[in-house]
Amino acid sequence: MDSKFETRSPPIWRTPAFIIGTGGLVLALALGIRHSMGLYLQPVSLTHDWGREIFGFAIALQNLVWGLAQPVTGAIADRLGAGRVIFAGGALYALGLAVMATTADPVMFNVGVGVLIGLGLSGTGFSVVFGVVARHVPTHRRSLAFGIVGACGSFGQFAMLPVGHMLLGAGDWVFAITVLAITMAAMLPLAFVLSGRPASTAMGIGPGWRSSLREAMRHRGFLLLVLGFMVCGFHTMFIPTHLPAYLSDSGLGAREGMIALALIGAFNVVGSYLCGWLGGHFRKKYLLAWIFAIRAVALTAFVLLPVSAVTVYLMAIIMGLTWLGTVPLTSGLVADIFGPRYVGMLFGIAFLGHQIGSFLGAWLGGALFDMTGSYSIMWGLSIALALVAAAVHLPINDRPLGPEPQMARA
Repeated sequence: MDSKFETRSPPIWRTPAFIIGTGGLVLALALGIRHSMGLYLQPVSLTHDWGREIFGFAIALQNLVWGLAQPVTGAIADRLGAGRVIFAGGALYALGLAVMATTADPVMFNVGVGVLIGLGLSGTGFSVVFGVVARHVPTHRRSLAFGIVGACGSFGQFAMLPVGHMLLGAGDWVFAITVLAITMAAMLPLAFVLSGRPASTAMGIGPGWRSSLREAMRHRGFLLLVLGFMVCGFHTMFIPTHLPAYLSDSGLGAREGMIALALIGAFNVVGSYLCGWLGGHFRKKYLLAWIFAIRAVALTAFVLLPVSAVTVYLMAIIMGLTWLGTVPLTSGLVADIFGPRYVGMLFGIAFLGHQIGSFLGAWLGGALFDMTGSYSIMWGLSIALALVAAAVHLPINDRPLGPEPQMARA
């Protein structure tokens, strides 16, 4: 057959499998390094003779910047391609880690850890990576691809903790952070695999986005959903940021803190997949209520029982199973109610609520510890908020506002 009629196969670095693997590696590094930050709270604070509020505020600022920047980086990726955004995000992330390792000034520390790494996460996180994966994977395989990439991100949270612990053992925290900065910089060539300007689609933002946003803001269920997601952010940033220091204060070592955070990352892989599967069989608002009720029970038992390796690991496993299972359920519930066209925008608003909760969890943990010398108030607040979140999901009206095909075309 004449060669001009032959169908050329794409090069291996443009195949869906390679794109999925590369996107998963980017997400694993970005989320894994972020998840390991709690290992450095004590050594950084002791070195600089700081209270824990400075480190806690920097992590809080990081999450707030991440949430605020996410819609902007997503729009840039839609217009110019994800490769450029991931490259810039990775470079800012590496620069932020370098500032963290070299500065002793609290303001510069907040600029590096809070602003630069926050911007870096917005360029290397879920929405940008998922966007490029979606453009290279057939529609009927998209959910599976997202699940694989998301699992890679969760595995990164599991894998980077023992790496960080090993680096701390091999040197000091400055050495460990320097190695992480070099690792993030070495990731930059992966951005070229994920490059390419996206084609415009009929699903792009159109004139109807303003009315959709107004409709969501008037929908009590959406506001309750954002409130619940805010509580999720509070938990998922307070615990990884302050748990290692809390365990050290309670007589356990850095090893137990590392293992606990690694267990959260490992069981998060299982929990995210399981919650996504359950969301296809049961009403999502009830599953979300159960998630927060289970968290409340687990945290209450952890606070009341004597602190030991066993109680720490059991709490970590239960929290891991419910950790990011809220993500597919919350995004799915937004799509169920408002239709698929503007789910990215509306979930982005919910994600901003999540990051505001993350800001409060990280910052209040350090501020209240410095005021009282204890994390008791924070553990009590975490339990109370879990109960509130469990309750607010129950009255959500999860009926679709209109036929899905019509809303998708609106």
